[in-house]
Amino acid sequence: MTTTRFAPSPTGHLHVGNIRTALHNWMLARQAGGRFILRIDDTDAARSREDYVDAIRADLRWLGLDWDHEERQSARLDRYEAAFAALKAAGRIYPCFETAQELEVKRKIALGRGLPPIYDRAALKLTEAERAVKEADGTAPHWRFLLDHAEPIHWDDGIRGAQKFDAAQLSDPVIRRADGSWLYMMPSAVDDIDMGVTQVLRGEDHVSNTAVQIQIFTALFAAGFAAGEDAANSLPAFAHEALLVGREGKLSKRLGSLGCDTFRGRGIEPEAIIALLARLGTSQPVEPIADRSALVASFDLATFGRAPAKFDEEDLERLNAGIVHQLSYEAVATRLPEGMDADGWHAIRPNLAHIGEAADWWRLVTGPIVQPAFSDDDKAFLAAAAEALAWGDNPWGALTATLKDGTGRKGRALFLPLRQALTGMDHGPDMGELLPLIGEDEARARLVQAAA
Repeated sequence: MTTTRFAPSPTGHLHVGNIRTALHNWMLARQAGGRFILRIDDTDAARSREDYVDAIRADLRWLGLDWDHEERQSARLDRYEAAFAALKAAGRIYPCFETAQELEVKRKIALGRGLPPIYDRAALKLTEAERAVKEADGTAPHWRFLLDHAEPIHWDDGIRGAQKFDAAQLSDPVIRRADGSWLYMMPSAVDDIDMGVTQVLRGEDHVSNTAVQIQIFTALFAAGFAAGEDAANSLPAFAHEALLVGREGKLSKRLGSLGCDTFRGRGIEPEAIIALLARLGTSQPVEPIADRSALVASFDLATFGRAPAKFDEEDLERLNAGIVHQLSYEAVATRLPEGMDADGWHAIRPNLAHIGEAADWWRLVTGPIVQPAFSDDDKAFLAAAAEALAWGDNPWGALTATLKDGTGRKGRALFLPLRQALTGMDHGPDMGELLPLIGEDEARARLVQAAA
């Protein structure tokens, strides 16, 4: 079964980049009739917060990204201990005693010599006696995974194509801190094995992580670690999508602050966000598609490009208006002003960019309105309109036809004074739909007032 996962760290709110990753993994799973797992990566106890966990769940629900199963890394520490023990027994992890300051000095020296800042494996040269001295001094080690320089690292990336890395050009990753806490690399691989993850789709900033994790996967398999009904015994398929950039074509701090709270505050519909992010960075057209099943059916990693995906807030606003214009009355009824029925929604909907604007347009029906000053000719015309107003199936059509025949007016001279007298505006919803909502008595009263 196709199984994907979204693995946010609860150290902050979801931003638009996180949302895009979650969406694409959700779409992969739903397209294949598979499973989508929400995994809370909360091993960083100092920075993880429960209110962020709640916010992540709430945001995904608001976006309509339902998950089939949820896991928390903080509840899986025993599995990481088991994996650690297996790798240690296999000779694939080793203790290191350098301080952060010592490692930074080594990094600067390497860069100064024009060399890549790769860890020099000095800890492997320590004798047992030297290690014992450091431990006796109270220096707790951090632990690195020993990359196999003879083992080629390659995979067929779902977006980037054939990928190949030389393990000798990578640093042995730290998988456990001196305080015993876990870093990302090993727990993520353990989780993917245990949860049967078949596809890992994430940002291109994880490409080198994937190279390292492939060796962690294979080392765990070799140690016989995989177990359980859902456990995978083969590598997942990997795909790395281009990162989002701002409209100006640069990585933007603003993208890191754009989240669901911001979108909700601006009146952006979840379906607009989905429509934009589903195809952003692909060769497929970005359109206001409210039918999520159509987006899922057309989702294809082969359409993703390598160029950075440009997130434009103006595009989002355009899509939002297009989505709003498709929403049924039943879908929005609880968010509309009191008294607005299906006919009112149908009349006003084409003028909305956000549903929150409905109340302003509904005032054209409920009043009061502010009419402009009219010329004497227009006043006489509006007085005639008040007399000619007759109610029926199409009062606007009947009124304008009568006035056109009786006054000779047509076009703007015919329609604009009537709209201004009836709504106080020179643009807005179709008057054929709006006038019946205003009602005969109120419409006549407004015409009389304008003519006075």
